[in-house]
Amino acid sequence: MPAPIRLLVANANTTDAITDLCAAAARAAAAPGTEIVPATPRFGPAVIATRAEGAIAAHGLLALLAEHAGAVDGVLLAVSHDTALEAARQLLPCPVVGMTEAACFAACLLGGRFGLVTMGSVDPYRERIAQHGLATRLAALRGIALTPQDAVRDPEAVARQMDAAIAEVVAEGADAVVLGGAALAGMGPRLQRAARVPLLDGIACGVKLLEMLVALRPPKPLTGSYAPPLGRESKGLDPALAALLRRA
Repeated sequence: MPAPIRLLVANANTTDAITDLCAAAARAAAAPGTEIVPATPRFGPAVIATRAEGAIAAHGLLALLAEHAGAVDGVLLAVSHDTALEAARQLLPCPVVGMTEAACFAACLLGGRFGLVTMGSVDPYRERIAQHGLATRLAALRGIALTPQDAVRDPEAVARQMDAAIAEVVAEGADAVVLGGAALAGMGPRLQRAARVPLLDGIACGVKLLEMLVALRPPKPLTGSYAPPLGRESKGLDPALAALLRRA
């Protein structure tokens, strides 16, 4: 019997209700024997909507991840901007996957071009998709004028607007659609009923990709830009994060 897998589902903002949504979606997607460990940073923005909040959240998220380093088999960043993804991937001894990264790559396995629908501005997603090297596979982006808080308070109102946004990106050539936003976690089945193409929930995709990566047991790179930092000094950081930077 394979050993149980422990996956950390790490929110990057401090809204516990969003952590709970993501944890429920992760457990629904996980295989038997996979344990989901949800976590929320102890400091940072309530919701990430600006570049400044993203930078602050990256610190809080890395401090949170450092506390779990060595105690989990994989980490899913339950934040739709994939906040601190590259830094987390370098620092931690286990695989790290971003939820939007996971959904976008999964979408590319289902069709030629994909779309993404979200709440609020689409610009951070356009930039992140380009960073993932997938700009030429992107058909369209749409953002609805509601917030993650609205998704927690009135998910049905959000779902109605998302249905329309999904139809628009499909009309522009999307063969699959990514649901961009941690607050949309678990809404896929409701939205799929009206959609004419597959919808990809980043939490579900991230869990399944992490289960695969953990099973493959890839070694940590010892050279290049993702090799762990060694002997880096710091001041004022949480002890666990400082230790990850300082390790010999």
